[in-house]
Amino acid sequence: MSAQAAARAPGADFDIEALRGFLTGFLGRAVQDLAVVPTTGGMSNPTYFVTADGWRAVLRKQPGMKLAKSAHAIDREFRVMGALGDSAVPVPQLLHYEEDASLLGTPFYLMEWLDGRVFTEYSLPGMAPEQRGAIYGAMARTMAAIHSLDFQAAGLGDFGRPGNYFQRQISRWSQLWQQYRKGDDDNPDLDRMLGWLGGRIPDSELLSLCHGDCRIGNLMFHPTEPRVIGVLDWELSTLGHPLVDVAFNTQAWHMAPDENGGLLGLDLAAEGIPTEADYLEGYYSEAGTTERMTDFHRVFAMFRAAVGSAGVAWRGEQGNSTLPDSASVGRRLAAAYARRGMEIAARSGL
Repeated sequence: MSAQAAARAPGADFDIEALRGFLTGFLGRAVQDLAVVPTTGGMSNPTYFVTADGWRAVLRKQPGMKLAKSAHAIDREFRVMGALGDSAVPVPQLLHYEEDASLLGTPFYLMEWLDGRVFTEYSLPGMAPEQRGAIYGAMARTMAAIHSLDFQAAGLGDFGRPGNYFQRQISRWSQLWQQYRKGDDDNPDLDRMLGWLGGRIPDSELLSLCHGDCRIGNLMFHPTEPRVIGVLDWELSTLGHPLVDVAFNTQAWHMAPDENGGLLGLDLAAEGIPTEADYLEGYYSEAGTTERMTDFHRVFAMFRAAVGSAGVAWRGEQGNSTLPDSASVGRRLAAAYARRGMEIAARSGL
C-alpha cells in the first residue's frame, strides 16, 4: 500500500497512516509501502498481518469499541507470551507493546510473523490418516508443556487468584450469562447446565498455567512437519485447573462437524484420529498428572463456551463487533454448546 492510499485499509479498524508514523519511529526509517491485512477466524481481538517495505510482523490490538471489564486483555497476552519466551511452550517472539491508545485507538502489540499452518477443523480435511495422528500427538504434547510449566519460576505466580478455581469461574461466567441473555427463556439448556454444575464442584488443588481457549485453531503448526511452532490467542490465560484446558481441547469429540468443526459422526479410526480416551492417555503421559478428567470438566467447558458464544452474539447485537455475522453465529454456537453439555450431564454418573 503506497503512501497515497486511503487512511483506512479494508477490514482495519484504525488509521493506517497513524501506523505508518509509528513504524517510521519504531524501525528508524521512512516506510513507503505499507500493507495491512486482517486475519480471519477470530471473534475477539483484531489481528493483522503487517508488511512495511519487506519487514513483516503481526499486530494485535483491542477492538475499537466499548469493552466489558477485563475483556480483550492484550496486556495479559503480552505478559504471558513474554514469560514463555525461553520455555518449552512455543510462542511468537514479541517485538513491542504500545499502551498509548491515542496512536491506533486502542493499545496494541507487535509480534513475530510465523510461517505455518493453522487448522480450523479437528477433522483436518485433506490430510492422510498418519498425518492426522501425528498432529494430534503434537497438540497433546504442547498442552502438556503449558500445564507442566513452572509458572512461579516464569514470573507468573500472581497470574491468577487464590481459592477454588471452579467456584470463581462459575460465579464469573454465570454473571456474564445474566448480562448476555435475551430473556428468561433464552437458551434453557444453559440454565440447566449451570444448575447441574453448581452441586458438583470438585475439591481439587491442581493449579497450572492455563491457556483458556486451548483448541486446535489457536495452534500454529510447522509448514510441513507435525510440530507446533506457536501457541496463539492467550487472551483467556490464567492460573487455573489444567483439566479445564483439557476439556476445552477435547470438546470436538462431543460436537458435530458443523458445531465449530467437531468430530461426532466421523469414522475416527479410518481418518487416523485417536479416540478421546487414547488422546487423553497421551496427554496424561506427557503431563505426568494422576488426576483424570471427568464429565464435570466436560460440562464446565461446554458451559463456559456457551456463555462465551452468547457474549459474541450480544456484542454483535450491540453493534460492538468487527464481524457482521457475529450475532447469528454466536447464538447458534451458544445453543449447540449448551445442548451438548446437557447431553454429557444426562449420561454422566456424577
